[in-house]
Amino acid sequence: MISYSLLKTSGKARRGKITTPHGEIETPVFMPVGTAGTVKSLTSNQIAETGSQIVLANTYHLYLRPGMDVIGKFGGIHHFMHWDKPILTDSGGFQVFSLSGGLTKVTDEGVLFKSHIDGSMHHISPEISMQIQHVLGSDIIMAFDEPIKDDAPYQYAIESSQRTIRWLDRCIKEWHTLDPERKQSLFGIVQGGIYRDLRLESIHKTLDANLEGIAIGGETIGYNKERTKEILDWILDEIPCNLPRYTMGVGDIDDIFEVVARGVDMFDCVSPTRLARNGALLISPAEGGNKKNKYRLGISKAEYAMQDIPIDRTCQCYTCTNYSRGYLCHLFRSHELLANTLASIHNVAMLAQVCEKIRGSIENDTFASLMKEWIG
Repeated sequence: MISYSLLKTSGKARRGKITTPHGEIETPVFMPVGTAGTVKSLTSNQIAETGSQIVLANTYHLYLRPGMDVIGKFGGIHHFMHWDKPILTDSGGFQVFSLSGGLTKVTDEGVLFKSHIDGSMHHISPEISMQIQHVLGSDIIMAFDEPIKDDAPYQYAIESSQRTIRWLDRCIKEWHTLDPERKQSLFGIVQGGIYRDLRLESIHKTLDANLEGIAIGGETIGYNKERTKEILDWILDEIPCNLPRYTMGVGDIDDIFEVVARGVDMFDCVSPTRLARNGALLISPAEGGNKKNKYRLGISKAEYAMQDIPIDRTCQCYTCTNYSRGYLCHLFRSHELLANTLASIHNVAMLAQVCEKIRGSIENDTFASLMKEWIG
């Protein structure tokens, strides 16, 4: 079971602490995504050295491969991936819809879907999602939901968001059966698409379940920047201050500032390591990073080949304290595997350092000026 303590506010921005069975998490916090039990190209020690406090693992991927028999044999995902800090697992709902090639069948019972690995058919229900996450043994588990697309018609959005609420009730019942001592903490997920009345209905019914945290999901969040801000403005004031708030799929630097400014505590995204593998390295405003260039430089460009400076001179990560832009440029141009590791260390560390700066600014009540410095 987790607990959340609100320590300080600066405007609506919140600095807090989440206590879990595997340690404490200072918030606001970015959670790097370890989809299949690994943050791509990084060892667990390297993840910890970036300053990351918690990682996210994916129910869908781990269910399909290596499977619950394997992870159960190893006593859960912490031991399996050699990570002794907190882990959050998603419910699998998003991947069921996004990776099945359109071959899904949704009923009130659950979702029938096609594996992206071998084309085999599988079924996940709220109960099965809880069972999988129980075997995984993560500290925070997510309720099974149906993410609603931006272009979902209103009538379908009604049916879908109400289905997610019904599924939440079933998740809670199964969670209580599997984990009567509440060693794992269950978060509900607010859906409702782009429709204000549905989002408000979803948040109120999710809060009625009296869970230990609230997540805001759907295709809109993180994907549609303006809609994300709008939806958060609708609902965050409805959430009691003693519950951690989690926006799913938020990882761009400007988006992190925007959601924190509205009172969000937790966020995750695959983008730092995905960008790293493609040679897009995160930089601060001191190095020319801004909303226009998305705080990125393309390290394989010829202009960096002779630069004997770090990726970012404000960054204290292993990569920036030991290697030059010129060396990283060489690694990417040579297609060396080390490029992925060094770039991923930097990008994940940059987001951890951004969050550390944000926490410090909230403590000093200077968050607004820090936000202006970074995103204008």
